[in-house]
Amino acid sequence: MIAYLSGKILEKDANLLIVDVGGVGYEVTIPLSTFYELGETGEDVSLRIHTVVREDAFALFGFKTIREKELFLHLISVSGIGPKSAITALSGMSADEIISAIRQNNLARLNSIPGVGKKTAERLVIELRDKIAKLAGIASEEMKSQGIPQSSGDEVYDDAISALINLGYQRSAAEKALKQAMQEGTELSVQKLLRRSLQLLAKG
Repeated sequence: MIAYLSGKILEKDANLLIVDVGGVGYEVTIPLSTFYELGETGEDVSLRIHTVVREDAFALFGFKTIREKELFLHLISVSGIGPKSAITALSGMSADEIISAIRQNNLARLNSIPGVGKKTAERLVIELRDKIAKLAGIASEEMKSQGIPQSSGDEVYDDAISALINLGYQRSAAEKALKQAMQEGTELSVQKLLRRSLQLLAKG
C-alpha cells in the first residue's frame, strides 16, 4: 500500500493532483485544505497517502498533514461516509471545525456537508465523539494563502464552479455563493474564492 508520496507537482486542480515521482505520475484526490497549501507546478510536494483498492479501481487520497489523514480515516470508518464525502467534508470545513461539530453534537453543521443526511450525521457523532478526542488536542497548522498565480476572472470563476460541483453542491447554489463572494471583493484567486464560497454555502 502507498502511504506517502514525495515528488514534484506535475498538474494540479482544486480536487486533483498529479505527482511526478521518478518519472511516474500518481493521480491523487485531495481536499481543498491540501490544495491551499500547494506550491506551483514543478515544485516539490510531500503527501500522506491513503490507498483504496477495489475490484474496479485503485485510488489515492492525499493530505498535507498526518492529522488530516487520521481524521479522514475516522470519517470513512462510519457507515454512509465514503472517501468522496470525507474529502468534501475536509474541503468545506477545517479539521478543527469538523472535530468541534462532532464533539459538540452539532448535527446541523454536519448536515451541511453534501451527501451527509441526518442519520449519517448522528452516526458521526455517536461513533467518533470519543475516538477523535486526541485529534482535538493537536494544534492545526496555519493555512498559507499562496500558491496559485493570478488568472483571468473567467478562468478562475470556471475553475471554482467546477470544484464546487465536484464537491457535491448544486450548480445554482454554487453560482450564487461564488457571485456573492466576488461581489464582496474577495481576491480573484481560486483558493480564496472557494474558501469564501464554502463559508457562504455552509451558512445556507
